[in-house]
Amino acid sequence: MNVVLVEPEIPQNTGNIARTCAATGSHLHLIRPLGFSLADKYLKRAGLDYWNLMRYTVYDSLDEFFAQNPGAVCHFASKKAARSYCDARYGPDDCLVFGRESRGLDEALLRREYDRCIRIPMRAEARSLNLSNSVAIVLYEALRQQGFPGLAASGSLEAADEGAAWTDYV
Repeated sequence: MNVVLVEPEIPQNTGNIARTCAATGSHLHLIRPLGFSLADKYLKRAGLDYWNLMRYTVYDSLDEFFAQNPGAVCHFASKKAARSYCDARYGPDDCLVFGRESRGLDEALLRREYDRCIRIPMRAEARSLNLSNSVAIVLYEALRQQGFPGLAASGSLEAADEGAAWTDYV
């Protein structure tokens, strides 16, 4: 999967999204201008030590992204969309496109791509969800539809000491 952040403004959000991309094997695409430096300590702290596990590409504009990714199937996240993110069908190479924390995606883009726009249902009086939470919600739905390819489907408990009671671990 591909996560596209158009002009992200808050380094902690982008760091959290980078961590989610690392955990899912998704490619992160960052569209300038960025509201921070990629060397920003808050960006690095939020992404922890996951930066080496993920791929990311930086573009000077959304037009450059589209030029370098011809034929990309994109889903544009917006509270202005009529269709729920759950109703979309996602392919393994699709792009999930999210806008700035303060304004979202440009209205002209949304009008042009309205049939590809998706929204996360929420109360009408709620302004928005946090960007990193929104990315996680939509990305995991897209991955669920594909059977979570390449992801560990289950975990395991550590072996308990013999003679220890179950309540010792609770």
